[in-house]
Amino acid sequence: MESLKGKTALITGAGKGLGKALSLALAMEGVNLMLLSRTKEDLINVAAESSKINPGIQTDFKVADTANFASVSAAISDLTKTLGPVDILINNAGIIKFGNFMNLTVEEWEAVIRTNLLGAYYCIHEILPGMMERKTGDIVNVSSTAGLRGSPTTSAYSASKFGLIGLSESLMLEARKSGVRVFTATPSTIATSLTKDIGLTDGDPEKVLQPEDFAEMIIAHLKLSRRALVKDVSIWSTNP
Repeated sequence: MESLKGKTALITGAGKGLGKALSLALAMEGVNLMLLSRTKEDLINVAAESSKINPGIQTDFKVADTANFASVSAAISDLTKTLGPVDILINNAGIIKFGNFMNLTVEEWEAVIRTNLLGAYYCIHEILPGMMERKTGDIVNVSSTAGLRGSPTTSAYSASKFGLIGLSESLMLEARKSGVRVFTATPSTIATSLTKDIGLTDGDPEKVLQPEDFAEMIIAHLKLSRRALVKDVSIWSTNP
């Protein structure tokens, strides 16, 4: 398996939940971290915890809204000036808005699409050219099992996650020719503050899928030999 030590990863939505778990797991592997989130306090905490786990890594962060291209572009520009090129991009930032189709406002729909789908596009747009020039890199797009199958109240969320899967598969076929791997993760419900707030993960924490489980799967993929590409994978709780 490949070593990740010394590589640099950019994680969106890094302040809590999956993003935090991914950041800490990557820190353990010796990966330098670029952290993006909308909440400065969360970023400060994750950066400090990551540096405590591995004092040998470099960590920097920027407050940014992934739903805004100018915000993303400026943040990535600043971070790469400090830490250099991005080897691993993890598009994790996302929001959930459930409701019957006609009960969701235009503004709510646009917010979900901009954050969950366009936000990933914005980050890829800024980072992919450098990866292709160097002929190496990993892009991980965090979709959802809601992107594989819709349900009555997930029209906006499912549309964003279906779209991300389509973007990922098309990009994978393009980028692999330049040695860049594009991987789509489609987790079932994971116990985070976001899912807990809407009552999706009230079960036994020892049975419900946890952020650390997801991070472990992503690390395993990233450590595969460069000759191997996992196109997509789903991860579920065994018996919630």
